[in-house]
Amino acid sequence: MKANSFTLNVWMVLTPNVLMLDYAGPAEALRMARDMGAKMMLHTCAPQPSVTTSLGPRLTGLEPLPKTLPPNSLVLVVGNSDEAKDYATPAAQQVVRWLQTAPRADTRLASICSGALLLAQAGWLAGRRCTTHHSLIAALQTAEPAAQVQADRIFVDDASVLTSAGITTGIDLALYIVERHAGPDLAARVARRLVMYQRRSPQDPQVSPWMAYRNHMHPAVHRAQDAIARDPARLWTLAALAKVAHVSPRHLSRLFAEHAGIGVVAYQQQLRIARAKELLASTPNLSMERVADRCGFGSPRDFRRVWQRFEGGSPGDGRKARRGTEDAAS
Repeated sequence: MKANSFTLNVWMVLTPNVLMLDYAGPAEALRMARDMGAKMMLHTCAPQPSVTTSLGPRLTGLEPLPKTLPPNSLVLVVGNSDEAKDYATPAAQQVVRWLQTAPRADTRLASICSGALLLAQAGWLAGRRCTTHHSLIAALQTAEPAAQVQADRIFVDDASVLTSAGITTGIDLALYIVERHAGPDLAARVARRLVMYQRRSPQDPQVSPWMAYRNHMHPAVHRAQDAIARDPARLWTLAALAKVAHVSPRHLSRLFAEHAGIGVVAYQQQLRIARAKELLASTPNLSMERVADRCGFGSPRDFRRVWQRFEGGSPGDGRKARRGTEDAAS
């Protein structure tokens, strides 16, 4: 997965009595990604210059809700600690009205925890798959009966709208945003800086191959995994990876199995399959031979064999299933 060339404008929207972890955790993850080179601009805005927080102290110096959003914006609505009371306030209702008019055709929307209720009030969740904190599932379904509320997901990606379960999962959502915009290598580096032992995906209990097997803190193994993630199609030899990791080939093989819980070859194959799935989804006219070549498989036969091992069926089946899912959603 390559990083996008455009700058992503992220607008974190707060309302009075904002839940601090819903805001601070994702904000720090995105700030770190920006400081590490992700093309992002971060804004914290609200319907008033300062807001109270769940911990007591106020957040001040907030930007006003922008009258117009620039291209390539992501609006991230942050949750509150007492949504039943907080979202009945004039400030919260001002945010709802702003959400109904401000987004452009290319604006993506996201929510953390109870922020999904504001998206629902603004009419953005009708017919969409979405989620929120487990204690608010019924409230979200009531707020938008036409929503397809998912009760068992850390976060849900439904095209232009992302919703998360909140609290610590806001950080998972932020890492996912970084991964989609700036690539899995940078997302993994941000996660390590955050000392995130477990990195979760929107498919949990399934785990994204780009973020799987990274639930450890061994720097040599991470260096090898970063190298593979940057270029999974490359014919990585154990010796070449060991040079990147600054250990011997034999030691790297042992460390990889011990800390990642998977062999080097199997790890690279899973990332190649992940890349193949992206190509099958984004380039429906690309031949299987070209997909196999771009992902580093020696031949279409090798591609089919590895696909069968990890996915079952064939790459053609995967392309048909993806096309069927998109047709159903359209």
